[in-house]
Amino acid sequence: MPHHSRLSTLVLDCQVEDLAPHVAFWSHALGKDVVATDQDGDGKYAELKTEHDEPMILLQRVAHPSRVHLDIEADDVEAEAARLERLGAKKIEKVHTWWVMEAPSGHRFCVVRQQRKPFGPHLNSWDE
Repeated sequence: MPHHSRLSTLVLDCQVEDLAPHVAFWSHALGKDVVATDQDGDGKYAELKTEHDEPMILLQRVAHPSRVHLDIEADDVEAEAARLERLGAKKIEKVHTWWVMEAPSGHRFCVVRQQRKPFGPHLNSWDE
């Protein structure tokens, strides 16, 4: 049975104590309103408003150096992670319901469960 995936989210990893001023900066820099300054009540995640056909933009407070990473959303996280492994990626760590992975280039990214329903445009269908 085929599974589906697409680029889901651009994640701005921020090695900071307080995410709020950085949310304000990126909101103004990108011309995007703030959806949530504290998604989960722990000060770790904030989201900027994007249109349904754009990737989501998430800011995440992290302990490692600041960088940007991508999330790929899938209706079958395990099948998508396995497909990406066959392409040369490595599973690094399972976190809750998603996989942190590393591309052959060394870039980290995540495979997450479907974030928006319906999937919308730019959907890939995989029969592997």
